[in-house]
Amino acid sequence: MIYEWDNRKPTAQMLGRWQPFHDGHYALFKEIVKITGQVCIQIRDVQGVDDNPFDFKTVKKNIEEKLNPEFQNRFQVMLVPNITNISYGRGVGYKIEEVVLPEKIQKISATKIRAKMREEGKLE
Repeated sequence: MIYEWDNRKPTAQMLGRWQPFHDGHYALFKEIVKITGQVCIQIRDVQGVDDNPFDFKTVKKNIEEKLNPEFQNRFQVMLVPNITNISYGRGVGYKIEEVVLPEKIQKISATKIRAKMREEGKLE
């Protein structure tokens, strides 16, 4: 059966820069999608801010290429402002949860990935 996205269904949120989307992000997504069955992936608009070389189109493409084979229609990707603070007033039905992954996954670093890409001439 093919999953059909439904905006009214409970949905988990993943907010990040995804510079680039890597295996640690993929492992995190796989845990998060188990919570509600569908995930809204929000890409912060940070291209050119500090060391964030990838634009929205590139990041979205990388995410879709990685997730679509197994998770088609279980996620949506959207561009959002450079969100740095998440605030809410009183409890109105949100859960803020930290997903703790194995240390090997936690150590994956987009900063190190970008540095390696630069060494290999794949990124300026």
